[in-house]
Amino acid sequence: MMRTRPLDFIALLLIIIGALNWGLIGFFQFDLVATLFGGMDSWLSRIIYALVGLAGLYGLSLFGRIDNESVRRSE
Repeated sequence: MMRTRPLDFIALLLIIIGALNWGLIGFFQFDLVATLFGGMDSWLSRIIYALVGLAGLYGLSLFGRIDNESVRRSE
């Protein structure tokens, strides 16, 4: 079984927040992050957007770890 690191948990949480925010934007034209943190141009919103983006990039590494874990199990 793949071990979950604290960074994996934080990244997954941020990815979910980003996905929910994009869903709200797509379905209702409502940006929850901008609403909660002072608009799209606020520095806090920009930090949240940046962290979600970095979490998405970090999430790409999970594919490699999942694939490596499945190879190890089959051996």
